[in-house]
Amino acid sequence: MSLSTVAEVRFPSPDVQEDITFFTQHLGFRLDQIYPADQPAVAVLSGHGVRLRLETGAKEPLGTVRILVDRLPDIANGDSCIFAPSGLRVEFAPLSNPLTIPETEHTFVVRHLRDQAPWVIGRAGMQYRDLIPSRLGGGIIASHIRIPEGGPVPDMVHYHTVGFQLIYCYRGWVDLVYEDQGPPFRLEAGDCLIQPPEIRHRVLYASDNIEVVEIAVPSEHLTTIDHEMTLPNDRYRPDREFQGQTFVRHQAGEANWSDFRIPGFSHCDTGITQGTKGVASVHMARYEGGFSPATRHDSDILFNFVLEGSMTLAANGEQEVEVSPGDAFVIPPDLIHQYTRCSPDLELLEVSLPGRFNTQAIDH
Repeated sequence: MSLSTVAEVRFPSPDVQEDITFFTQHLGFRLDQIYPADQPAVAVLSGHGVRLRLETGAKEPLGTVRILVDRLPDIANGDSCIFAPSGLRVEFAPLSNPLTIPETEHTFVVRHLRDQAPWVIGRAGMQYRDLIPSRLGGGIIASHIRIPEGGPVPDMVHYHTVGFQLIYCYRGWVDLVYEDQGPPFRLEAGDCLIQPPEIRHRVLYASDNIEVVEIAVPSEHLTTIDHEMTLPNDRYRPDREFQGQTFVRHQAGEANWSDFRIPGFSHCDTGITQGTKGVASVHMARYEGGFSPATRHDSDILFNFVLEGSMTLAANGEQEVEVSPGDAFVIPPDLIHQYTRCSPDLELLEVSLPGRFNTQAIDH
């Protein structure tokens, strides 16, 4: 048997009639119930997606009702909050906040897997390891994510309000489904994709010990659950733009390799620079042998994650440091640096924002 329910939030009201006038005439609420008729002590009002119960003698403390608006109502007189006759605080907040990306705080960062940084439990039970603790001032978040035990993932259809977001499958595989991109598919080790701003998606199933690297800009961004959409949906529009970006899925088995921007390395272009219209680039780079010179670049953010092998990272003014699988590092713009003592199996995941930038080899 199904159960019909309605949720209310109760607040104390010394003068119910006075509060009714305030909420209905000034804030657009609708009066749904009131009693007793001769001297009202309880009133139920609804509006703006919330149901309020105003009750004389209620013991709860006064709280705050937040109303999201595209402009302040006349009653607010330019203020972001006002008070009902009962003293209940009514706060007005923007209906939608424009995405803002903080200015990058450039710093040289090295994060070692062996340092045993804590894994924390995040959304849908996934375990997260922070790869850039400073977030470079809030401009970016990079996470190493794992699910030790595979199986169905308790995820819901959702989307992210972001400027850029990358998922790279490092170990194992994961089944995903995306809005307008057809049936579910499997992202395998070495594959990656971008999640354009506000594309609906869902994580369905994961292998044991799945590991992914996720990059998102800015570091603090909103995740919204879409309770209405079911995926996969009926439309198939692979070229659809989501706020100027298209969905890009790169499969390692189809990669074409060519010379990298750093001599001594080859790389495969994922197509993400084109898909984001220059917002970001994503490359997998392999060491091919020989001498790799010192370089500097003018990218705003240049992030690397060591996939396989090892090397020594030398940077002006910094101690040389060896990096190995699971380590991450950030090279700020104009810092002269060099990849040395590279193992033959060295592979890197490189993410740059913006997607197009200059690299200069330094002659010693």
